[in-house]
Amino acid sequence: METTLNIEITINGETRHFAAGVTVTELIAQLQLTPERIAIEYNRAILARCCWGETELQTGDALEIVQFVGGG
Repeated sequence: METTLNIEITINGETRHFAAGVTVTELIAQLQLTPERIAIEYNRAILARCCWGETELQTGDALEIVQFVGGG
């Protein structure tokens, strides 16, 4: 029997579970968000877009994801 390790992270105040080893880039894809239209705060600091692919999430991490919406 194969066991999948999960991590528990908080996204915009909501606790969620994901597979261990997930990066911020992979998380964005799983959440079906448009990367060009979001900003991410990672553990209370803005996370530069260039670091998303190398930032592996761990249990206890907290993310705030802000989506930009156009309008007039």
